[in-house]
Amino acid sequence: MQDRPVALWVAAGAQAAEAALVFIASVLSAIDTATGKSYQLASGIALTVIGFGAAAALAFIAAGVARARLWSRTPALMSQLFTLIVGIYLLQGHRLDWGAVAVVVAVAGFVALLVPPAQQLLRREPPTPPDATADPGRKPPAARKQSAARKPAPRGKPAPRG
Repeated sequence: MQDRPVALWVAAGAQAAEAALVFIASVLSAIDTATGKSYQLASGIALTVIGFGAAAALAFIAAGVARARLWSRTPALMSQLFTLIVGIYLLQGHRLDWGAVAVVVAVAGFVALLVPPAQQLLRREPPTPPDATADPGRKPPAARKQSAARKPAPRGKPAPRG
């Protein structure tokens, strides 16, 4: 794990920071629900449970990014985009404390996921056929069999429609 590019560690750190922020918000929601400050008890409980679940999912994605797992790239990019949108919404609502942190973390994570060193580790390359490296001008055996099976239709007059 030492040979991972810095950008991958930055992306994983941003993802983990988002998980921590959602966890903190969930704890605050739980406190508000327990002290009766929630609008409705049922909705406060539901938001708290959803928040803890989201924090766990973000932490799981952060671990996947840190390990350079291919499946982690899309959820990480999507969560960065969502965090950026929420951060902008918070800034517009004059919550500069949470909004500024969310925007900075989201932009850092998004950029770190899109730089070439991180892209190379998190991108799935199409497999190269074994025969393609031997003779680039020659078709692989499977392609030769397929082209032999597909014979061209005879040319001539089309059958009358009736």
